[in-house]
Amino acid sequence: MKKADSKDGVTASQHIDNYIKELTDWRGKMLARLRKLIQDAAPDLTEEWKWDTPVWSHKGNVVAAGVFKDHVKLNFFKGASLGDPNGLFNAGLDAKTSRAIDFAEGEEINEAALKELVRTAVAYNLSGGKKK
Repeated sequence: MKKADSKDGVTASQHIDNYIKELTDWRGKMLARLRKLIQDAAPDLTEEWKWDTPVWSHKGNVVAAGVFKDHVKLNFFKGASLGDPNGLFNAGLDAKTSRAIDFAEGEEINEAALKELVRTAVAYNLSGGKKK
């Protein structure tokens, strides 16, 4: 996992670590778990801290994580162009380019399907936006 430098001297990974630590409820645990799955799926991704949000990129933005009162969201920037054979996308289905997955407290994660979706998103970026 590559780590992007930050203007304030704190690395993006440190920002994300701090963000997770501040979330003392289930959302912090969920975000930490999703982060690990993303990193495991595509170790060449770069962690970034953009818009006060964890973002993972490789030849462009791939996925961002958002934390809300009742869910944690993974937003795939080019999700509308990706296949979703396991039906993971459950939010932002009407957006032109992005798609998202909302995770509620206690919700099971299809880890294998999520890792495959991350790898598909990376491959899409590497292809220059051409479906395979």
